[in-house]
Amino acid sequence: MFAEAAQASDVVQRQLDENAAAAAHIGQRLRAHDPRFMITVARGSSDHAATYGKYLMETQTGLFTASAAPSVNSIYDAPMDFKSCACVVISQSGASPDLLAVAQAAKAGGAPVIALVNVEDSPLAELADEVLPLRAGPENSVAATKSFIGSLSALLQLTAAWRQDEALLQALAAAPRKLEQAWACDWTPALEPIMRTRSLFTLGRGIGLGIAQEAALKFKEVCALHAEAYSSAEVLHGPVTIARDGFPLLLLAQRDATLPGVETLMQSLLERGLTVMSAGADHADAIKLPTPEAHPLVEPLLRIQSFYRLANQLSLNLGQDPDNPPFLRKVTATV
Repeated sequence: MFAEAAQASDVVQRQLDENAAAAAHIGQRLRAHDPRFMITVARGSSDHAATYGKYLMETQTGLFTASAAPSVNSIYDAPMDFKSCACVVISQSGASPDLLAVAQAAKAGGAPVIALVNVEDSPLAELADEVLPLRAGPENSVAATKSFIGSLSALLQLTAAWRQDEALLQALAAAPRKLEQAWACDWTPALEPIMRTRSLFTLGRGIGLGIAQEAALKFKEVCALHAEAYSSAEVLHGPVTIARDGFPLLLLAQRDATLPGVETLMQSLLERGLTVMSAGADHADAIKLPTPEAHPLVEPLLRIQSFYRLANQLSLNLGQDPDNPPFLRKVTATV
């Protein structure tokens, strides 16, 4: 896990070097198709990337973007109306039958199917109308790291090409260097409060919600800790009730319109005596986790990159195997 996560900057650089023409072509196709809404199809970490993609595409294109429930097609075999949409399928392996079922139904319904996939000779790549390779290379650790960050950067490259947004493309071009800086950040001050607990929350807002979901999954997968991810708004609608007596919360923020609300929440949580570990939002009483600044749409990639290093160390400190968690397999084929 450690070695693969450290390669994320190289993955993004390969995408920039090798995917520009493909992204431009897909962007042109989307402009010609002119979809009225978008659907994403994914499982696990890839679905957390899809959450990032939802906020990315909605804020940058103005199109409603929804996550498809694979069982509607793969189990219920319910007819769905795919007219006027485009379908983005995100998968490391490109092999899960339920994702393929949705992709097949979307294609049959007239929606262009765009695959963001790491295994380029996979069934998904063969089925899709367009493929934007993740170019993460072999990923042997059960826990996805570099392929997850590669999924985020591929979504950024696709959206920037679609919208012909040169400023966003330039921000993405700086991401490999920023990811190297993020990997070097020291988040060890978060180890002690997390090692004292069996349960915690991860919080994000807007474009950062997907990485909060990904962090919670990694706490479960590689650290055997119970972690739940919430929007920093949604956590106030009930879940915060169980957070008492120093309960730890990992807050992952980005410098955009969500930041004032996140800072207000952080003040409230600290006043309740909770332990807040924060990257991207500052408070004198919070545990500050250093993080590079970048374009707000790029910052979530940097936060999760620093987190992966923390998660690997935490896993080892807790006596776990971050590369081979029990009961899990790299390719999970669900129906």
